[in-house]
Amino acid sequence: MASSPKASADPIDARLVRKLADILNDTGLSEIEVEHGGLKIRVAKTLTAAPVHVAAPAPVTLAAAPVAAPASATAAAEPRAVHAGEVVKSPMVGTVYLQPQPEAEPFVKVGDTVQAGQTLMIVEAMKTMNPIPAPKGGRIAEILVEDAQPVEFGEPLVVIE
Repeated sequence: MASSPKASADPIDARLVRKLADILNDTGLSEIEVEHGGLKIRVAKTLTAAPVHVAAPAPVTLAAAPVAAPASATAAAEPRAVHAGEVVKSPMVGTVYLQPQPEAEPFVKVGDTVQAGQTLMIVEAMKTMNPIPAPKGGRIAEILVEDAQPVEFGEPLVVIE
């Protein structure tokens, strides 16, 4: 039984490429590369962002008399008072979780005493859970974030006295 010339000329296995594409979709990766013998296959998907629509700025009108800001706007504009102590900041961009699993007890609460290295919370980044350890022992004075809140690099998370 002879094989067709086309099959022997094309060393790429379409099933392997499809399998690699399925792995990309299942894991959320954007590309994967496999090398076996002299054959190297790279599968990548193009990520496109949704178009962003920007509204034109509204015309500015000057008021004759100053208008008092609503109480909620004033409260939001004031800087948040932070206790004296060491502020633990987020080492990465991600989503903060205060407990190891939903419905579980939080890692720490305000007033708890912690040891250096003890996990205070987790920051999820790229589907990886990263524990945030206490840099020193002390008492939790304030937790500055909510559970499942997105956080930025360097954003204050907790204060230890």
